[in-house]
Amino acid sequence: MAAARLRLSVPTPDGLNVATRGLGPWLSRIAPATARGDLSIAIVSDRRMRALNRQFRGKDAVTDVLSFPAESRGFMGDIVIAAGVSKRQARDAGHSAQTELRVLALHGLLHLLGYDHEADDGRMARAEARLRRKAGLPEGLIERGRRRR
Repeated sequence: MAAARLRLSVPTPDGLNVATRGLGPWLSRIAPATARGDLSIAIVSDRRMRALNRQFRGKDAVTDVLSFPAESRGFMGDIVIAAGVSKRQARDAGHSAQTELRVLALHGLLHLLGYDHEADDGRMARAEARLRRKAGLPEGLIERGRRRR
């Protein structure tokens, strides 16, 4: 029996209630057809994100999004987004907190699907650009990073 499309759990943190509204159904709609199973999206404090980045990547700095693929069948994994960073990035980009959470969730989902923009010769960047256009997002995280260099 084939797995159903994506099923997401998105706990709503204080201060981002409006921004997270509809995030799960939105990501499920724009996700590639290969995205099947359950996943969760957690919005955490910048302090918590820095601790996670230090623990799992050896980088003692806050980052915007981390993905933790699962090794369990049917559960894709977890996407963790830093609340403060996402709010600042939204302000700097001139769009809403909701738009920024969508940019970060899409990026995190692609990592859960096995993409790695640091080592895949642009494969993830192309997928992110295609899905971002489909979703009507102004710019993807990879494009933004390239522009700032």
